Amino acid sequence: MDLAVNQIKGGENVIDTELNVGHESSSGFRDAFSKVMGDSPTDFKNHKLLLKAAWLETLLGLMLAISDEKVLYLLAFIEQRGIEREIERLRHRTKSVIIPGSTEVIISLEKELKAYFEGALKTFKTPLYLLGSPFQKLVWETLLTIPYGETRSYGQQACLLGKPKAFRAVANANGANQFAIVIPCHRVINTNGDWGGYGGGLPRKKWLIQHEEKNK
Repeated sequence: MDLAVNQIKGGENVIDTELNVGHESSSGFRDAFSKVMGDSPTDFKNHKLLLKAAWLETLLGLMLAISDEKVLYLLAFIEQRGIEREIERLRHRTKSVIIPGSTEVIISLEKELKAYFEGALKTFKTPLYLLGSPFQKLVWETLLTIPYGETRSYGQQACLLGKPKAFRAVANANGANQFAIVIPCHRVINTNGDWGGYGGGLPRKKWLIQHEEKNK
């Protein structure tokens, strides 16, 4: 399928692609292609974006990374609630097709994550594609200003945005963060000092905060 995708994207017609990848049945190839890619080979030509998805092993479990050759679109723990909806939303809003594979962006990210978990990296350089409303993007950009090894409350984050009463909206935007760890929503806690929520699970949030406090 990876070979078929590259040939179709390169302008090869569908019939020639079927033969090149070894399918003797035209209907069988089209059915298999549609099942894997979510579109028929003909409709696939209309997509502008091809994304690749890879599993990354970390100290806190498997993560899913999705990128093209230039930017990262998603990084999430595989048990994160709503991850299937997030992937479908990404595919729909970017009019993309997502296939298994790796990219230079994912390879670089994997090295950064390794350094982060070793306590040697405090700021990620991986380029990100923020897919959200203007308010959500503003919240995520504010998350990046929280220093490594420190925490803020949802209320403090709302005040920094000039919207002190919007702490619930801020919390919702944090929950919609597409990039676990890289955009550090784990650094935001409740005003009373409780951990608050975290899509990857509270044990991971606690571990990340303590890991950064130890290595700051």
